Amino acid sequence: MNAEPILVHDYLLVMRGAERSFAAMAAQWPEAPIATLLYDREATSPYFDGHEISTSWMQRLGVRQKGFRALLPLFPRAAERLPVGGHQLVVSSSSAFAHGVRPDPGAVHVCYCYSPFRYAWHERERALLEVPRAARPLLNAILDRIRAWDRAAAQRVSAYISISEITRTRIQDFWGRDSTVVHPPVEVERFSIGTPEDYFLFVGEIVSHKQIELALKAARKAGVPMKVVGEGPDAERLKSEYADTAEFVGRVDDPQLVGLMASARALIVPNVEEFGIAAVEAQAAGRPVLAAAAGGVLETVIDGETGILLPPGDGDALAEALANVNFDSFDPARIAAHAQQFSVSAFQRRLAAEVSRIASAGS
Repeated sequence: MNAEPILVHDYLLVMRGAERSFAAMAAQWPEAPIATLLYDREATSPYFDGHEISTSWMQRLGVRQKGFRALLPLFPRAAERLPVGGHQLVVSSSSAFAHGVRPDPGAVHVCYCYSPFRYAWHERERALLEVPRAARPLLNAILDRIRAWDRAAAQRVSAYISISEITRTRIQDFWGRDSTVVHPPVEVERFSIGTPEDYFLFVGEIVSHKQIELALKAARKAGVPMKVVGEGPDAERLKSEYADTAEFVGRVDDPQLVGLMASARALIVPNVEEFGIAAVEAQAAGRPVLAAAAGGVLETVIDGETGILLPPGDGDALAEALANVNFDSFDPARIAAHAQQFSVSAFQRRLAAEVSRIASAGS
């Protein structure tokens, strides 16, 4: 067997939080081959260019980010057929199907898990509401099968590492497996302290579960301006309805995001995130975070020191904070220093140590 680990990720079609975490994993093991269901080199270069990359048979279909969800029923079996044989150590990075690979007997499989597949578990009702009513019975049956497969696949993994305590709880509740926590990497060195301007910031996909409309309503009630970074299916409607108080800037490149973070009064995180990379990025720029007191921000934001934690879903409390909190009273240097513990190098050290420990115990 090959002593070099093989790395596995669900699909490499965009560079978002999970893919950036996987890129840090790939940099930690620069000689490791990669297996993934679907790969778009143009969209993910140069992060994985030095690695030998294997894909599933679905790669031949030419599907990319906008169309891959149509293949949902096919992913579980395709994951099981990814070529991970011949390796004593498999390190997967999964929020859906990558944890379902089938290593050789006796191999150690460590899964770094962002979340159990949300649409089969804790966001199932939302998934059903996003399709036409006539299609819901079929989707419900598909999700039933995926959930059964998912639970069985989880029992084959040697050990799980979760990104946060909320993910650890879900792994325990859904799969009956324990895990350790290693927080994901954030490129904190990209950010620096700037001079705040008169706007609040939201960064993320413009979809219903991000609860951006809660933030937009609160900002309107408080009479404060917002800037919204991101795109998504709800963007056009929200642009029309909140044009008086919010500026929708769309997707931005890394330098633009750095500037927007450093210049914001605060970042708003109205929804529950498994971790919340944007919240750490804002703190790396010395800016406080206004967030729902649940999920990953409980591990990344210090209430009253690096941000304000509010009751989840409470738009009135958010509006009151936007209107009345003195954001000049926060110490930018203190906030930025707090964010350094979530750096890429810190993640790599912790992950490598945990993988080594698990591999040694399983060998």
